[in-house]
Amino acid sequence: MIPVLRRRAVLAGAALAPFTAVAQADWRGGFRELRFAMISSENERDVLVRFEPFSRHFTEALGVPFRVFRATDYAATVEALRADQAEFGYLGPAAYALARRVAGEKIVPVASGTDLQGGAGYHSVIIVRTDAPYRSLADLRGRSFAWADPNSASGYAAPMFYLRREGVDPGAFFSRTSFSGNHEQSVIGLLNGSYDAVATWWTNEQRSNPQRMEEKGMIPPGQWRVVWKSPLIPNSPFVMRTNLPQGLKDLYVETLMALPEANPEAWNALTSGQSRGLVRRTHEDYLDMIAITEELDRLRRQRRT
Repeated sequence: MIPVLRRRAVLAGAALAPFTAVAQADWRGGFRELRFAMISSENERDVLVRFEPFSRHFTEALGVPFRVFRATDYAATVEALRADQAEFGYLGPAAYALARRVAGEKIVPVASGTDLQGGAGYHSVIIVRTDAPYRSLADLRGRSFAWADPNSASGYAAPMFYLRREGVDPGAFFSRTSFSGNHEQSVIGLLNGSYDAVATWWTNEQRSNPQRMEEKGMIPPGQWRVVWKSPLIPNSPFVMRTNLPQGLKDLYVETLMALPEANPEAWNALTSGQSRGLVRRTHEDYLDMIAITEELDRLRRQRRT
């Protein structure tokens, strides 16, 4: 887990909105620590290293130890928020749809990051090895395929939905489908020959899951190729519980929105230097993804009957 700094009584950072000492003390008295649950397409060690400056910044700004943790999978992250085991979090669009299904208005989106061009969305892509003969989706008929996680937008929900809309039933089209566990495991499985194709996330020509793995030295460069791309998916939201004290919610939102300018080091570590900043988000921004996950749930229920 990320080490947290000792509690501080004085807020840091002039960019934060002013709060009275009484209001600060009121909500702080009820929290020994604040917990931030997150999904990630990365392995645990790498993601916790990236989030360490973020954790330090929020510990100082909120005046309470701020602990970031990565749950075992997407559903466990949602459950931590639903069960009041986390106050804040970072969810993929499909995981947010799951959160609304199991917790309703208790969990709301706050903001999402942008890319370096200011875009606030990304895509699901299907990739293959560069030495494979497959050049299009049609070439993958009868081949093996891996999703990332059943609650991943780009690793499952979006490609499943949009492939079916294109007339492709993945269960019948591919010879075998399975879940790898996360996006990095999908790519590793692709390159070691466990799968012929996998679904993962792709933002633009400069930013994607396989490119980030190349930058970290996890895979050799130039070993993969895109053969299919989905419509745009809204970027993953930072979320919070609505049953928190108003003073805490206000200060969290102020601190989060100010982060890219107030602490560029923490923001660049968090985003690997690939984000211009944050945009505010509301529940309405994710209605399309909620509709997609509801449609997939309906299909799963039909298969069981």
